[in-house]
Parts: sequence; C-alpha cells; structure tokens
Amino acid sequence: MAETNFLNYKSKPLVRKGKEIYYGDMSEKYVVRFEILSAKKEGKLDIADKVSVQLLDSNTDKAMKDRIVKESTKDNLFSALDLGFTWLERYLKD
Repeated sequence: MAETNFLNYKSKPLVRKGKEIYYGDMSEKYVVRFEILSAKKEGKLDIADKVSVQLLDSNTDKAMKDRIVKESTKDNLFSALDLGFTWLERYLKD
C-alpha cells in the first residue's frame, strides 16, 4: 500500500523526492513543482541557490511540456516557495 502520510503546509501536501519538491493536491487542477538546480555548502549544510518553479496542470495524461502553465527560476528556496505558493493560490481561486 502506498504511503499517504505527507507533510502538509496550508492544508496541502508538500512532498520531496531527491531534488524535486511538489506542493499541492493532485485531485485539484494545479500543483507546483520545485527543482533544486544547484546548491552551495554552508558549513555542513547544502543550501539551494538556484531553484526552478513550475506551476503545472495536474492532468498527468498530458505531456510535461503541455502541463507547464507558468515557470520561473529563483535564487533561493524561500523565494521559490513563496512564488509557487502564491501562483497556486491564485490559479486555484479561478
């Protein structure tokens, strides 16, 4: 049976797999995909310093290039998360 206990942020799942983070519920029209493109070392930690943000149509029957609604690149994870959360909130309202 698949694992269904996900970390939630603002009542939506936040799931990480490797360098990708997905935010949103696949049963809704859109989700956000974050990809850590590069990171730098600060002490013992790797800190993301380039992150791709994509607002995706959640219809997995479409090709990935056709699912991309909006995309951007940010210089840190906080800015990427802020942008992605804002996009998702706005697009789900419509």
